[in-house]
Amino acid sequence: MYHPENIRNVAVVGHQGSGKTSLVESLAYKAGLIATKGEVEKKNTLSDYLPQEKEKQVSLSSSVIPIEHEGYKINLIDLPGNDDYIFETIGITRLIKGAILVIDASKGVQTGTIKAFKLLRKRGVPMFLFLNKMDKENVDFNVLYEDIQEKLDSKKCVPFSYPIGRKENFDGFVNVVELKARKYNGVTCEDDVIYEDKREIVFALHNRLCEAVATVNDTLLERFFSGEPFTNEEIRFGLREGVLKGELYPIIVGSATKDIGINTLTNMLVSYLPSPTDLKPMEATNDKGEEVHVQTSLEEPTSLVVFKNTYNSYQGLVSIFKVQSGVLHAGDVLTCLNNGKDYALNNLFSVCGEKLTPIKEVSAGDIAAVTRLEDIHLSATLSDKSHPIRYKEVHYPTPTYFTAIVPETKKDSDKLFPVVGRMSLEDPTLSLRKEETTGQILIGGLSKTHLNAILERLRNEYEIHFSTEKIRISYREAITKAGEAEGRYVKQTGGSGYYGVVQMRFEPAEKTSFESTVFGGHIDKGYFPAVEKGFLEALNNGGLIGAPVLNVKATLLDGKQHTVDSNEMAFKNAAILAFRNAYPNCGPILLEPYDRITIDCENDYLGAVLSDLSKRRARILSTDENSSGNLDVVAIVPQAEIQEYANELKALSKGTAFFNRVFEDYEEVPHKLQEEILKEHQEKK
Repeated sequence: MYHPENIRNVAVVGHQGSGKTSLVESLAYKAGLIATKGEVEKKNTLSDYLPQEKEKQVSLSSSVIPIEHEGYKINLIDLPGNDDYIFETIGITRLIKGAILVIDASKGVQTGTIKAFKLLRKRGVPMFLFLNKMDKENVDFNVLYEDIQEKLDSKKCVPFSYPIGRKENFDGFVNVVELKARKYNGVTCEDDVIYEDKREIVFALHNRLCEAVATVNDTLLERFFSGEPFTNEEIRFGLREGVLKGELYPIIVGSATKDIGINTLTNMLVSYLPSPTDLKPMEATNDKGEEVHVQTSLEEPTSLVVFKNTYNSYQGLVSIFKVQSGVLHAGDVLTCLNNGKDYALNNLFSVCGEKLTPIKEVSAGDIAAVTRLEDIHLSATLSDKSHPIRYKEVHYPTPTYFTAIVPETKKDSDKLFPVVGRMSLEDPTLSLRKEETTGQILIGGLSKTHLNAILERLRNEYEIHFSTEKIRISYREAITKAGEAEGRYVKQTGGSGYYGVVQMRFEPAEKTSFESTVFGGHIDKGYFPAVEKGFLEALNNGGLIGAPVLNVKATLLDGKQHTVDSNEMAFKNAAILAFRNAYPNCGPILLEPYDRITIDCENDYLGAVLSDLSKRRARILSTDENSSGNLDVVAIVPQAEIQEYANELKALSKGTAFFNRVFEDYEEVPHKLQEEILKEHQEKK
């Protein structure tokens, strides 16, 4: 068990294909965790262990890889670079305060780089920028540095190392902090001298570093202006303070495949990134609804937060968590205020990729796993039963891309909902629901590629057979004016018959309601509930396309009954007939569902986004700057117009924009479009 001061939790993030998994593999190799490095192409890395990851050679799920270095434990969390799995990054960056932003030096600052940088900065996560693949052709550090300054942060991104050699000749770097050179000899890195042609730029960068250090500490600032040189210890002290405050983002050069810069990076993770004890107390709420603050300490009551769920064919549901406070022992019983259940954590494990190793205890600040917990959703809190608390839950992105799924058999249909329910414990951006009006089963994710991956798992992993079809819009109907009609349900055959006659008025209202103004005993009050039941049943099928009818007030005006043949069934059916008879005279219209969407887009694409929305019959509500410096465009738009919007918005914004959607309301379909829908409905009859 490690003390919290000797733990570093580090997220490894970046654009897809930047080399995150290779970097983690190299860090694990140099730390002695593995004897031989795996390769993504050979499908044998610690991080990418899922069958889909091996097949596609891309990370689709986060992996925890713990390494040890000089008495410290560094939990590396390799996160997918694909936007479809952004929920992983959102969930983990709330709990940890340390990250490596990996940049492909041969491609520069990409869209995913910018998104990850903004998210880390927004969350206040200290980070290093690791310029990977420096050994590739056509890599120019100066051009790359300008790219970083322009697209990320010109003042805070500071080189901690400078490359030696270029293109295929890249074989080392100069540590700008300590002014020491390291050179790759074909097997490992060894000390070297700073060559004369590099000295001027290296010392210039060193002075730039000292200037940056001085800005984060008043004492150092005074010494800087007085012209006194800093000692290496003072530089390191100032750098750590700047990194912890988020005022400095160190840039390190290297090559994961050649293990260049790996030892330096590992040392810096320990020296400059915060331990869990350096973090501010986390806000939580106790069982009385009171706000409490929890310090990462061994002496605090035990609490933990689940940040990843995954299913294992041997252990079932594996829940990976970070202990926020106290010490967790195998067998402890904790409570979950999120769902009101108690859980015995009998099976504790350390995690390394897919490998689970039994352990007896785990301390505050560390990461571990437990198996066989039921109904534990991501960001759920488990805490000491005598001190129950709940940390704030994460707001994950909403599903934005849907398709209709048609199971082949009843067996497939019976398996579908339980399986997707299990998968949604792993991926909170996944949803499945049955649309009552159309009868379709709708499955949703964040994009077409995201949904395709989910459908592939359903077919291959869970052996569910199905086809897909285009979504049918779930329309509604409404009336625009009042109308009256009689409903007669009379069937008398000599025996026990049916006799119910009602006179009713139907009119538009803010919500559906029923009342009676019958006086004088024409209808017994005991039949009023049957009339109301018939009216509500009639609303399920409007007279235009058979869609449910919304917001109607029904009034029972009068009626007739028979001493023998009247009964509840007769008056229920009479009410249905009255509604059907009156409906054509009530100005019926079609309503379509509208969603409220919030688009996060850069200012450069605002014009294109607004222009595109206008073509989709959208109403723009606001365009305000958000905390990441982008714009939040809020609009109300018909669902029929955004069926493919998740993919089209990416194309429109070159992959930079994304959006969330929630149902807003039903609104009238434009007259011309309504005519087309009615015509199509008639042709299908």
